Amino acid sequence: MTHSGPGYGGVPPEDDAGLFEAPAPRLGGAERDGRRWPGLLRRGPMEMVATVLIAAGVLMLMQPFVLVLYTWSFLVTLVGTVMFIVVSHFPD
Repeated sequence: MTHSGPGYGGVPPEDDAGLFEAPAPRLGGAERDGRRWPGLLRRGPMEMVATVLIAAGVLMLMQPFVLVLYTWSFLVTLVGTVMFIVVSHFPD
């Protein structure tokens, strides 16, 4: 096993042959990925919407006055939680 130097990013190669192949570049390059994704569907704003849904669901659950809000509270919290999990994988 011979190492000719540090691997990609300064990390030594870990395969048996001592070779490290850098990951293939994405089609269109990094700049193009940023332009393809709609601005409204970025991680930051969508995470904020999901967080507001979760907070609204918890408030609906804890209020003692309106039974309809209490009834829908679990669904709102669940939708907010699933939405947060999904949008946390969106690009910045």
